[in-house]
Parts: sequence; C-alpha cells; structure tokens
Amino acid sequence: MKELNEAQGFSFPTTLEVSALGASDAGLQHIVPDVLAAVGVDVIVGSLRIRPSREGRYMSVTVAFLCADRATYDAVQLELRAHPAVKWTL
Repeated sequence: MKELNEAQGFSFPTTLEVSALGASDAGLQHIVPDVLAAVGVDVIVGSLRIRPSREGRYMSVTVAFLCADRATYDAVQLELRAHPAVKWTL
C-alpha cells in the first residue's frame, strides 16, 4: 500500500464541503450546522444545500466551511459520523 505523504492532499486553510446523509425526517438541515458549530467551525452563509432521495426516504445535506487545518477537518468528519442521525458522510 502506498504511504501517504503529508505534502499530498489538502492545502490549508481552504474552503471545503461536507455532505451528511440520513433519514429525511431526521432534521439533518439543522443537525449538520449545529455539529460544525460545536467543533468551532462556521458554515459559510448560503452554502447549505439539501437533496432528497428519489423516493424521499433519505436526504443529503451539504455545507461549505472554512477549514483552518487537517485537525479541524478530521474533527468535523468524526463528530458528524458520531451523530446517530448521520448514516454516511462525504
């Protein structure tokens, strides 16, 4: 397996997007910004996008945020994945 080089990947600070997917009735449009705020990250105003699944049972919520460093990115992913309403993240 190829070893990850620290010079590869993201350059910080940068603007990133994160998507969380879960049940359409879970309130993800409120949960995702709240989780990011708890990590100390502000969602960029106007960046929240919601997309329902074809049958309406699931939804994805995508937001953009300014990410200062890799630790912040990792914290956002960790906290979103830990939330019981979030089934997947991208």
